[in-house]
Amino acid sequence: MSQVEESIEVNVPVHTAYNQWTQFESFPEFMGGVERVEQRTDTLTHWVTKVGGVEREFDAEITEQIPDERVAWTTVGGEAKQAGVVTFHRIKDDTTKVMLQMDFEPDGVAETVGDKLGVVKRQVDGDLKRFKEFIERRGLETGAWRGGV
Repeated sequence: MSQVEESIEVNVPVHTAYNQWTQFESFPEFMGGVERVEQRTDTLTHWVTKVGGVEREFDAEITEQIPDERVAWTTVGGEAKQAGVVTFHRIKDDTTKVMLQMDFEPDGVAETVGDKLGVVKRQVDGDLKRFKEFIERRGLETGAWRGGV
């Protein structure tokens, strides 16, 4: 099992950053390699990814969701094996630290080599930078889900 932890400060209030993060179907707009995310239920999402020419489909279950604080998930079924949490920390009224922690199991030689070379860490770092750009450019979230899990 491998781990990655990255964070970024975004210049929006906590509720704006959190609300946007709950809009899973918008993830392809700022996450590299994510082709599509479908919200199937309040706690189940279906993902289609394509990284290095390899397409994968899997489901992820939201295991914990506390408005303005955290969203945790784990994959269920499928080939991808990962679990993680994203937390939101108020720095100032208009500044939020977004921290993402993820455990994942590389599948096969190519993913294992890529993991050793820091490919996943760079991907997560790039995704957070694109999230920052996305939410700061908009200034407002595209929607929100404020329920708890």
